[in-house]
Amino acid sequence: MHLLLLNGPNLNLLGQREPGIYGNGTLASIEERLRQEAKAEGAELDCFQSNFEGALVERIHQAMGLSQGILINAGAYTHTSIALRDALLGVAIPFVELHLSNTHARENFRHRSLLADRAVGVVSGFGPMSYSLALQGLLHHLGQF
Repeated sequence: MHLLLLNGPNLNLLGQREPGIYGNGTLASIEERLRQEAKAEGAELDCFQSNFEGALVERIHQAMGLSQGILINAGAYTHTSIALRDALLGVAIPFVELHLSNTHARENFRHRSLLADRAVGVVSGFGPMSYSLALQGLLHHLGQF
C-alpha cells in the first residue's frame, strides 16, 4: 500500500515557528516517525511539503494511480484553496485532513475548511500526534487494521 503525506505552507518552519502553538518538533522528525509507523503497518509513505499551492496540486495529480490514500495538512490553504479541494476530488483518492493545532480554538477564519466535508476524517489539536492519529484513521478506512 502506498500513501502520500502532504504538508502545505509554512510547515517547513516547524520547530521555529510559534512553538507555543506548533511545538518544538521539526517537520523532518514528524515525517520520519510517520514513515516508520506506516512501514510497521505494511505501507509505504511518501512525504511532500511546499509553500506553493500549484506544487501541492501537481503532487496530488501525480498520486493518481499510485497512492491509495492521502494525509494532508494543507496549513492556511485549508481555508482558502478551492484548487486543492478540486485536485483531491479529481483524483478520487481517500484523504484525511489534519492539523497540529485545534483550528476551532483559534481565529474565526480558521474555523472553515474547504476540505473537511469531503475528507474521510479530520484530526486536529493533538500536536505531532495528529499525524499518527490521521494515519491510523486512514489505514482503518482503507481496511488495513
